[in-house]
Amino acid sequence: MTHSSGTDPTMGEMVIVGSMALDSVKTPFGAVDRVAGGAAVYAAMAASVLAPPRVVGVIGDDFPDETLATLRERGVDLSGVERVPGGKSFYWSGVYDYSLGERDSLVTELNVFADWRPVLPEAYRSSRYCFLANIQPQVQLSVLDQLQDTCFVMCDTMNYWIEHEREALDQVLSRVDLALLNDAEVRQLADTPNLAQAADAVLEMGPKWVVIKKGEYGAALVARDEYFSIPSYPLPNVVDPTGAGDSFAGGMIGLLARHDDCCSRELRRAVAFGTVIASACVEDFSLGGLERLGNGELRRRYDELREIVRFEAMEWEGLV
Repeated sequence: MTHSSGTDPTMGEMVIVGSMALDSVKTPFGAVDRVAGGAAVYAAMAASVLAPPRVVGVIGDDFPDETLATLRERGVDLSGVERVPGGKSFYWSGVYDYSLGERDSLVTELNVFADWRPVLPEAYRSSRYCFLANIQPQVQLSVLDQLQDTCFVMCDTMNYWIEHEREALDQVLSRVDLALLNDAEVRQLADTPNLAQAADAVLEMGPKWVVIKKGEYGAALVARDEYFSIPSYPLPNVVDPTGAGDSFAGGMIGLLARHDDCCSRELRRAVAFGTVIASACVEDFSLGGLERLGNGELRRRYDELREIVRFEAMEWEGLV
């Protein structure tokens, strides 16, 4: 198995900012207790298949050293990760229903994450690409203030911030290049049930691009004069959807950084790579699926997804 660790001079440097957590998860197919998780961890694992990311996060003494070692082995720069002596890491516990489409959160303990204010190391501030994972909009704004204006920034959010921190979230959206939302969030943000109208409304808020995640139904990339949609990668065995969205985002930002290009063509490819990388994530609990995803399997899934959406041009002669 091979991964894209090390620094290629043709790659653009990227930084991922978000939670590093311990998760206890139960699905109809098994359960795990206090395993490594968090948006920044999933995104970094996913991105590292394509290019070496930098991570900014906070952990307590209880965060597993073996996970940090795995990330480093994959070329992840952890210089921006703060470990709080005597502190406890962000902890989440949840249970999924049989469809894996709904979950109940049982426990959420912010711990060291509660008062965390990320400070980017000086070397990170010139990064060409940034993924701002789902954190408080005011914290996202503080990160944006530390990045250069030339950085391509992709942000995630959630329904809670849309409802309770809308003013700050609007400021974030006015400053980022791409907003990453699921279908329910984009409808809530735009206050309309129509996804096309909702995407247009979000674009008016500032981002040049909107990616709408539709779970098992795929994802869409929308700009003012462009629409691209792709199905999910078909899987015979889904075990745990935790981290799928963050793995999708990590795959996207990793592909953009690998080619150091954020044009329409590369963004479409990025959505495809995010899709196939996320498909590996959901095949196991925690980081197991991503750890097993090598370049050969990534290429096989990418080519298979391309074949799924390929169809021939229509011969229109003789048709009304």
